[in-house]
Amino acid sequence: MTSRNPSPPPERGSEPPRPLPDTTAAAAENAPKRDSPPVEPPRQQAPAQAPTRRPWAARGFPAAAAASLILLAAGALLFEAVWVRTGHPATAWWTRLADELATRPVDDVWILTGAAVAAALGLWLIVLALTPGLRRQLPLGVPADSHGRMRAVLDRKSAGLLLRDAAMRVPGVSAARVRVRRRKVTVRADVRFRDTADVKDELTDTIRREEREQLALARPPRPTVRVRRSPT
Repeated sequence: MTSRNPSPPPERGSEPPRPLPDTTAAAAENAPKRDSPPVEPPRQQAPAQAPTRRPWAARGFPAAAAASLILLAAGALLFEAVWVRTGHPATAWWTRLADELATRPVDDVWILTGAAVAAALGLWLIVLALTPGLRRQLPLGVPADSHGRMRAVLDRKSAGLLLRDAAMRVPGVSAARVRVRRRKVTVRADVRFRDTADVKDELTDTIRREEREQLALARPPRPTVRVRRSPT
């Protein structure tokens, strides 16, 4: 066994030993801080859109015109039939109409012309009844939480002006003409400088981005871009 020598007692008049400072906290504070990796914000998903249909026209004028003509013709025939049945003499137009219908053959020119006009009028009314109309208006996308109570449209001419302004902002384009249809957008541009292929690609991307972000159409039409070298 080894014996440990006790430390000698401090001499009188000498200062007691001071405790050493704790440098652990200071070293931790002065240590270089590592930058934490940046936290990416959650990506905001585009709001869901409800299925949008084309707005239907009221068809006020065609409906009123067809109803007025039918009402006038039916009223005149009914009045004349009642007038003759009550013992009154028939008018000249009624007598002539009855004679023409009784004597003219089916293949007569006037009979065929009247049948063709009636058939064309009926076909026109059927087309008006089955088509929505308002071909100059493009439906815009609406949020899915609107429950079908919100409708928005954009005129074709206004859409063409917006797309033309976007095309003119492309470097190298000196003139642009835009024609908007329901399913197709035709862009014709004159290029003053730069390569025409590069201008065409950038112009196509610009038109698609403008349709998606600015116009917000429910059914964006397909863009067709045609470029040519400016003559001046």
